[in-house]
Amino acid sequence: MLKREEVELSLQGDDPQSRQSVPSAGPWSTPRAPAPPSPRSAHPLAPDPEPLRRWRPSLTTIAFAVLLFGGLGIRAYKDLSTPEAWSYWKDLYVSPSMSAEVIDNFDPDKSGRGRKALAISGKIGAASATWFREQLDQARLQPGDVVLMSSPGGNLSQSMIMGEVIRARGLSTAVGTADADGRIRPSFCASACVTAYAGGKVRIGIEGSRLGVHRFTSPKPGDDPVASAQRTMGFVLSYMTKMGVSSSVVEAMSATDKIRWLSSGEASMMNLVTDPVQRS
Repeated sequence: MLKREEVELSLQGDDPQSRQSVPSAGPWSTPRAPAPPSPRSAHPLAPDPEPLRRWRPSLTTIAFAVLLFGGLGIRAYKDLSTPEAWSYWKDLYVSPSMSAEVIDNFDPDKSGRGRKALAISGKIGAASATWFREQLDQARLQPGDVVLMSSPGGNLSQSMIMGEVIRARGLSTAVGTADADGRIRPSFCASACVTAYAGGKVRIGIEGSRLGVHRFTSPKPGDDPVASAQRTMGFVLSYMTKMGVSSSVVEAMSATDKIRWLSSGEASMMNLVTDPVQRS
């Protein structure tokens, strides 16, 4: 019998390298090629990343958000549910009660010394003072320029604020309108408009324009009308005195509930008109 070593030599030959490269699992087994190295063992894989966690609000966070936005909503509803608040928001954002136009050459006495003017017209609404400031800023009026007014009146407190703004900016006032060519036409300024007009540092009179006054009352229901009228007229008297207007204008207001149209002589005597102008 052949020995094991002789059988292996007869199968493998005499080449030592061949003999080393062909392994044997047993005396008569078929030689097998070595298995290739495993990719996993050669390059170990990185561990799988942790899955992303979705943020889920806690019950405390949800409750806080509900209370916050609910409180804001309730407050906004209460603010807008009153007639005064709704009138303010409507006048400021929806449909302003007044309109404005810039006049580049306002020259009522035909002197050739024209100035810029802002012509405003319409009823003085609940937010007209804020609207008026914005219009002045856009028009870029300078001290000495003119606010030309045409209004039946309206909100007294807003008109007084408008008058304060006019005086603070050193502007003059006049009553009238302007046509498409910039020509000045006479008009009227009544009731609360007169207090806004009184804010002018110089108050220009236009021939044919009229100033109308009457007694002011409180619109709040349930107020004593006599006490309310006295309190309101006290505020108006203090304001007119500050603006340099005679107290006789307040006496004229207190005398009637209906509009009293002042003559040009009366308006000058009350110092309501400080610069009478005759229109040619």
